[in-house]
Amino acid sequence: CFLGFFFVLATERKEEASAAENHPSRVPQGKVGDRSSILYSAGQFFFEYLVVVSLKKMSDGRYEPKITYQFPKRENLLKGQKEEEERLLQAIPLFCFPDGNNWAPVTEFTSETFSFVLTNVDGSRKIGYCRRLLPSGRGVRLPEVFCIISCLGCFGLFSKILDEVEKRRQISMAVIYPFMQGLRESPFPAPGKTVTIKSFIPESGTELIELTRPVDAHLEHVEFQALLQRLSPHLILHIFASAVLERRLIFLAEELSVLSQCIHAVAALLYPFTWAHTYIPVVPECLLDTVCCPTPFMVGIQMRHLERVLDQPMEEALIVDLCEGKILRAVGDEEEILPIKLQNEMLTSLNRHNNNNNVHTSEQVNTLISEAFVQFFVRMVGHYASHIKWSKNGSGTFQERAFCKAVASKTNRKFVKKFVKTNMFSLFIEEAEKSRIPQEGKT
Repeated sequence: CFLGFFFVLATERKEEASAAENHPSRVPQGKVGDRSSILYSAGQFFFEYLVVVSLKKMSDGRYEPKITYQFPKRENLLKGQKEEEERLLQAIPLFCFPDGNNWAPVTEFTSETFSFVLTNVDGSRKIGYCRRLLPSGRGVRLPEVFCIISCLGCFGLFSKILDEVEKRRQISMAVIYPFMQGLRESPFPAPGKTVTIKSFIPESGTELIELTRPVDAHLEHVEFQALLQRLSPHLILHIFASAVLERRLIFLAEELSVLSQCIHAVAALLYPFTWAHTYIPVVPECLLDTVCCPTPFMVGIQMRHLERVLDQPMEEALIVDLCEGKILRAVGDEEEILPIKLQNEMLTSLNRHNNNNNVHTSEQVNTLISEAFVQFFVRMVGHYASHIKWSKNGSGTFQERAFCKAVASKTNRKFVKKFVKTNMFSLFIEEAEKSRIPQEGKT
């Protein structure tokens, strides 16, 4: 059955796909196209580090983010491991406070949750889950960021962990340590399973905190609702069409949480394929020249930097305003990229969700939206397995020309001929050529 094989292969590739590469210069980075797993194996550590990033006043009056707390401390590292750790720790503050150095103490600050992804020189990737908040106290204070570094892609789960961290921060920093120690000693649960953490809080006693993973692992780093609340189905399809052809995409919003949630959602629309180019959900101010990159990218930039972005000498790009729900700049052919019949079917699916906005849970919304886009790929390229020629030694060779000719519809074939040239399709096929599943009755 094609669909069975499609999802077997998709699972192998996309267990790693909820968080794509992040390739800014001056931070840990890998070559475009480097792919290593964001691991989802049950039983491994929840996280590598918890760090606190605080703003320290410099001699010129500006503030610079610095790591002021790190758990656990690492000792007895080999030289290469120590250098990698130092690069990671140097990059983290930049992404915890991407807004720049112009801060001032305040009495009120709404806490926000966002995430970033760093790719190391060996292609390995780590996710930073951040909660920016104002410490408890009186008078004016500066916000600080609690950042959990993990190779596990599960935004909902880590948001709940950060809720617990924030609750303890209002009591004392000392209460955070035993909770994180208990978390670190607990095994990461399998999809659909729950792990229970015991944690003692002064005056409240021992609490049992249950952390449950979604059943569908490939959607656990995704919140499609965030995208649907800000953009019309029509615009979402324009963005999807641009992403499918691996163009340059720039998203604008003021809130870091909106940027990271929406960009993760757009990347997830490509399932079971993977965005394999520059991917920076929140671009730090000092890296705004990323938009001059001639290769494909998907980046999020705070709205305050709009004029600077528009002044950059960039090549053709799709610029999306998530605040107003509109496209500020486009190539012009977005309406024509996807075959019109399938485009209308996807619009119907998205509009059906909008008309029943209060009926579904977040997980149900994720499943419904993902299914609509998966079916698009099934219809367009689902016959790929029939066009892999297998040699006697078990290696496969994809027959691209025959694959394209097998598409009966001229409009569909026009799209497929473009899509087969993308990096994401090539990576998918490379995996398929190595993933032969013996047919029944054959060896």
